[in-house]
Amino acid sequence: MRIWRLQELGDPIDQLKLVEEDAPTPGPGEVLIDVEAVGLAFPDVLQCRGMYQVKTGPGHTPGGESCGRVAALGDGVSNVEVGQRVAFLGSGGLAEQVTHQAGGVFPVPDGVSAATAAAIPINYCTTLYALNDRAELQAGETVLITGAAGGTGTAAIQLAKAAGATTIAIAGGQTKVDLVTEIGADVVIDHNENPDWVDAVREASGGGVDVAYDPVGGDTFHQVRRCMGWDGRLLVIGFVAGIPEVKTNHALLKSYSIVGVHWGASLAKFPASLGEQMTTLLDMAAAGTIDPPLYPPFDFDDAARALQDIADRKVHGKAVVTL
Repeated sequence: MRIWRLQELGDPIDQLKLVEEDAPTPGPGEVLIDVEAVGLAFPDVLQCRGMYQVKTGPGHTPGGESCGRVAALGDGVSNVEVGQRVAFLGSGGLAEQVTHQAGGVFPVPDGVSAATAAAIPINYCTTLYALNDRAELQAGETVLITGAAGGTGTAAIQLAKAAGATTIAIAGGQTKVDLVTEIGADVVIDHNENPDWVDAVREASGGGVDVAYDPVGGDTFHQVRRCMGWDGRLLVIGFVAGIPEVKTNHALLKSYSIVGVHWGASLAKFPASLGEQMTTLLDMAAAGTIDPPLYPPFDFDDAARALQDIADRKVHGKAVVTL
């Protein structure tokens, strides 16, 4: 069996190696899965570098969201069948076969491809949690989305639209602008053409947005906060461009909330929420309500390059490795 292993902490292109190992065997309560597709995201890059909240080291295998077919059942497993396609979360997805707890795999409806199923868990669960639980988004509200052509950004556009909100998307360059336009963003602003986009957002939102979804951070965060409307909710999703210092006086004066979104930690507090979210999202995918835009899929042999392209911000949409 082939599996990607981290040799030392560093950039994926330098430190990830494809090696041969014995195939795993499912233990009691586990299933063996033939992996068909693996979704990759920026946290995978951070884990390779040793910069993520959950520390990693040599021997780590990236790939936290996967889809494949059940190949064998461990003792006591009755919730899935051999041959059934399932989606699941958990590091180590970049391997030809993996074992996983049977209670943590979710049947994929007919008509949903392996690549689509692998693109859903992290980006779409994070975004569903952010918009529904943390922002309590309501139909008719306006949502500002930075990094709109990325995996979480495109998820935010689709889920905000599904909730009946108006979306304002910030993206850079014609390719990314075309992508977010194609998936239905109501207003699209090219930050390459208009680096001072705050006034454009204020005009489009009638003075300020109700919700902001910011996975970028850095200097972008300070533009976002200037776009907030009264009683708005600024969702802190991530820090691709760095961790900003927050000017709390501004939040006071405009009476908006800065809301942290740590979906991964929420699962430890509310374990049943993952199954609820995955079932909701896979059903939405089967109905065509959401459809993750995929970057041209990478072959399994090119997984290190896929992660490096994410690190270098060359990817738009969701990066998926297929086997």
